[in-house]
Amino acid sequence: MTDQHTNAAHGVGALAGIRVADFSRVLAGPHATMILADLGADVIKIESPEGDGTRQWRPPVNAIGQSTYFAGVNRGKRSVVCDLRDPEGLARARELAHTADVVIENFKPGTMEKFGLGYDAVAAANPGVVFCSISGFGDTAGADLPGYDLLVQAVGGLMSITGQEGGEPTKVGVALVDILTGLNSVIGIQAALRARDTADSPTSGRGQHVKVTLLGSLLSALANQTSSTLETGVSPTRMGNAHPSIAPYETLDAADQSIALAVGTDGQFARLCEVLGVPELATDERFVHNPQRVAHRGELRAALEAPLRTRPAAEWIAEFTAANIPAGRVNTIAQALDLAESLDLDPVAETPAVAADGSRHTLRSVALPIGLSETPARYSTPPPGVGEHQDATWRAAR
Repeated sequence: MTDQHTNAAHGVGALAGIRVADFSRVLAGPHATMILADLGADVIKIESPEGDGTRQWRPPVNAIGQSTYFAGVNRGKRSVVCDLRDPEGLARARELAHTADVVIENFKPGTMEKFGLGYDAVAAANPGVVFCSISGFGDTAGADLPGYDLLVQAVGGLMSITGQEGGEPTKVGVALVDILTGLNSVIGIQAALRARDTADSPTSGRGQHVKVTLLGSLLSALANQTSSTLETGVSPTRMGNAHPSIAPYETLDAADQSIALAVGTDGQFARLCEVLGVPELATDERFVHNPQRVAHRGELRAALEAPLRTRPAAEWIAEFTAANIPAGRVNTIAQALDLAESLDLDPVAETPAVAADGSRHTLRSVALPIGLSETPARYSTPPPGVGEHQDATWRAAR
């Protein structure tokens, strides 16, 4: 279902030939479809006349005047405007859904059905469609609950384990649940495409309905914390930067700043004590094995910070790294990007773009963190303007 425009815009990527009708907006859905676009899919972003709401979430803006929030999850897509309240706009939206390999949406459950764009209606006209619905709390008992990242961080338990011990419950500093949900959506979409396109699959030739929720994504991502709660019946609490099952696995103070120490084995702990000049701690009965270190966490922290505070963090980190002890400073995001660059991880995607006044620019965004040796990600087109590809898309869809 691809065309010459798609190949020119995206190159031949792992998902070349896959067309995505993207009815999603804000973060979870657009993050998912940007990944699909980076991997070569032809993503058509279907917007209201007002455009995705994140277009107005500014400042800051990029070099061509777009909200950096919007730009951060919308590169590589084409944009068309379909006013679903208008018969012509609705007809075009249905046409796109009926010819797509993938339809993705994150409206309140029931909204797409009202427009004849729900899974059953679309699949009746397009049996091979993989239809991904993203919601906050599902489409049954939780259908009417609003799906906002902050709300899910709160009711989903993440805030209860984030923040200082005895302090206020704290959200993570980014809309992490939306990002996790976007990733789960990509996994579900690709699994459904694989099932559809495999000859001996029980669903060969047929698509299916992929459902992903914010709450489910968070509970899954809480990993060891949900596991311990299910097995013990006891909910974990806030511990600052400490770990409930490992010590020392937290930030400790050096002379000038904090150091993150991730000491996960007894051998690493023994080397840490040696570098710090306190080898006797490694044989102290309170600290000799990890369970003892966890039980005596406060005493251990005091014993380690005493030598740490005698020298700057950079000096300690250099010695720890040389001794194969996991340690690092607490970086800003700019410093983290610099670190990734210094390690040749290529963390930045550069995309050519033209501003409204005709001036040419290079936009910078975070690259897809997935390396493919034969079909690497491509970043050839910038985030689109509202309806930028309207006429070309209608021609190509026919």
